[in-house]
Amino acid sequence: MTEEVIKIEDLKGYYRGSFGIVHAVDGVLLSVNKGDIMGIAGESGCGKTSLAELITGRPIQLLQHEGGQVYVNDLSMYGVDDEVIRKEILCKVMGYVPQASQNSLNPVKKIRNFILDAMRERVGTKPKNKEKVLNQVAEHFKKLGLEKSVMDKYPHELSGGMKQRVVVGISTLWNPLILIVDEPTSALDVTTQKLLIETFIHLKKIGIVETILFISHDIPVLAQICNKCVIMYAGRIVEKASMDDIINNPQHPYTKMLMFSIACFNPDGSAETKLEGIPGIPPDLKNPPKGCRFYPRCSSRLEKCKENYPPFFIPRTESNPVACWLYEEVGD
Repeated sequence: MTEEVIKIEDLKGYYRGSFGIVHAVDGVLLSVNKGDIMGIAGESGCGKTSLAELITGRPIQLLQHEGGQVYVNDLSMYGVDDEVIRKEILCKVMGYVPQASQNSLNPVKKIRNFILDAMRERVGTKPKNKEKVLNQVAEHFKKLGLEKSVMDKYPHELSGGMKQRVVVGISTLWNPLILIVDEPTSALDVTTQKLLIETFIHLKKIGIVETILFISHDIPVLAQICNKCVIMYAGRIVEKASMDDIINNPQHPYTKMLMFSIACFNPDGSAETKLEGIPGIPPDLKNPPKGCRFYPRCSSRLEKCKENYPPFFIPRTESNPVACWLYEEVGD
């Protein structure tokens, strides 16, 4: 029997400010099982990062939790005190590597001092035996391919890939049950991307983390590491499936068009793939459409799509949920 480590029920999170109200995450339902490496994919601005922030229970200031629940290891992230989240959940149960996290390293502090500050943030005080703790951290860093000498360097002395691995190392010091990583391979060359992906796989293999939620707009990157994937569009999840089905047998019209927009390299020249863009632009999330949010861009739309947002349907036997009216008569 599978064990849920993250359960999301009708989650909503909006940005509020002088610019109005942006419905960034608007009714997300999702379950992540223990041992999964689940990808969250979609265009920029679809709500992937906002969803990650809401899962942590401590979203950035402008992003407000508007409704729904997030359960992490059966604990409600919006039903406990902020101190419990800070000291008992973040890092110990759930590690979070935010987008552009390598830039979060203090440029005037050596890595060792940044690590000590991170420990103080989690436990309230710096460790008494600093050198012993730092030696333990150095052993942990070795598992990520980082030498002990990294501890005595400033961020500007490290490459982008090394800085990213340092942040991943700090986020996994407490062997979290779940690791959430947001666009960890962005701004890295393909060789460094591959190395970082192998690092995540290694961390799972040796038991430092059990479950990974991997957020990226880059489907080929997700294909290298994920066994499951969900597709987001305009603040909502439109399809949930195995990674293989998302790539080879997508069902939602948006997912299909997304796959056709990806360049594939054929070294033997046996096949040519014509790239097809998705017409139109994503909807304004300050004033989202009443019905299906992909309706204005969809070539398979029905009249009811304009007024009614579809629930999830099962398009084929033993398949995966798709939020599309095209599959209404197949099953639910």
